[in-house]
Amino acid sequence: MFEKILVANRGEIAVRVIRAAKELNIRTVAVYSEADANSMHVQMADEAICIGKGPSSESYLRIDRIISAAEIADVDAVHPGYGFLSENAHFADVCENCNIRFIGPSSRAMNALEDKASSRLLAKKAGVPIPPGSDGLVEKEQDALTTAKKIGYPVMIKAVAGGGGRGMRPAHNDVSLVKGYHTARQEAEKAFGNSGVYIEKLIENPRHIEFQILGDNKGNIIHLGERDCSIQRRNQKVIEETPSPFIENHFKGLRKEMGKAAIKIAETAGYTNAGTVEFIVDDKGKFYFLEVNKRIQVEHPITEEATGIDLVKLQILIAMGEPLKMSQSDVTFRGHAMECRINAEDPFDDFRPSPGRIEMYYAPGGRGVRIDSHAYAGYTIPPYYDSMIGKLITYGKDRREAMDKMARALSEYMITGIKTTIPFEQAILSDPNFRRGVYTTGFIEQLMSGGGRGLIEERA
Repeated sequence: MFEKILVANRGEIAVRVIRAAKELNIRTVAVYSEADANSMHVQMADEAICIGKGPSSESYLRIDRIISAAEIADVDAVHPGYGFLSENAHFADVCENCNIRFIGPSSRAMNALEDKASSRLLAKKAGVPIPPGSDGLVEKEQDALTTAKKIGYPVMIKAVAGGGGRGMRPAHNDVSLVKGYHTARQEAEKAFGNSGVYIEKLIENPRHIEFQILGDNKGNIIHLGERDCSIQRRNQKVIEETPSPFIENHFKGLRKEMGKAAIKIAETAGYTNAGTVEFIVDDKGKFYFLEVNKRIQVEHPITEEATGIDLVKLQILIAMGEPLKMSQSDVTFRGHAMECRINAEDPFDDFRPSPGRIEMYYAPGGRGVRIDSHAYAGYTIPPYYDSMIGKLITYGKDRREAMDKMARALSEYMITGIKTTIPFEQAILSDPNFRRGVYTTGFIEQLMSGGGRGLIEERA
């Protein structure tokens, strides 16, 4: 049993991990930057250690400082949350070499799924369909043109590292390919310190559907169903739900098939702990592997609500060597869950980040409403990090009830002093196509070009 763990993250995920640890009677240590001195996770943890200045490159991305804090606090394990060092195999190795358990997959599994290009090759080995594309990195502009002509336009240029939609550019002809190739490489280098890109066939207007997996150290791997993450803006998720309305309404048999594919990839990689296998699905129900997120996901709460399984607690228990006490047949799904990411952004100004002091903060409540957030009245949002300040999750007996609760909860959510995406999400919730579950990854672009801004202004 762990006696103390260090949370190598910040914001709502740090709060989430601290809560899970407390329920397991495990003490927690928070690390924080100077900019996060008054953050909620610092106040909630049993101990807190400052590891540097505001920019993440001087704090949350400094392996040496995090390990020093872990050794000073004499912790048994480190939970990396998501983002920052959560998918860094070197960090996992350093933890293990210092006799500190890493709460996540092994460095061996991370290396097998090191980047998106490596993951494509592993999926191919596992017999899981992948979109046609390049074999590994595309190092030269001419190679990019050759690959695009071979697989046919449209194509997508993708950074092998990172996520969040950065380093991704679609191309429909040679001109846009050359421009997109160089832009994607520059963006990837700036965001991830890795300019590597690959090219794959662009599946237009697909559904983005992912499967939650769990694996213990005894070789047992299960999936906990799918999440539909197709409501995206610039390849960044905005609203997620489970089960997927697309699968529920049109291809119920796809759930079993995709679940088996997700497990097959995890088995091939020797995966342990929590992870997510992401797919795209075309309108004919044909699915293709995208990547594996080797960590807990932002949207994990909707899986928890639909299955009754605490994923973060299981992460900790698996890291302690506990076997999964359930098989695939033990996993049951009930009702419908939905999540809106609440970002400190101005939807009237091209979603420009809106850091600053929160003057008033009132979170919605009631049956079937959950808030995962680190925000509070008087809290100052730093300018250095991701703009997400909370997640609003609702659960209902069916999709309509979950949507109605979400619409009600969004109308109750009051945050002043900064701009937020709440009115934007209210506009989505009121859209007839979204209400019917008829949407693809192009939904938000279509909404904004079809009067969406007017709906946002109306809601505001």
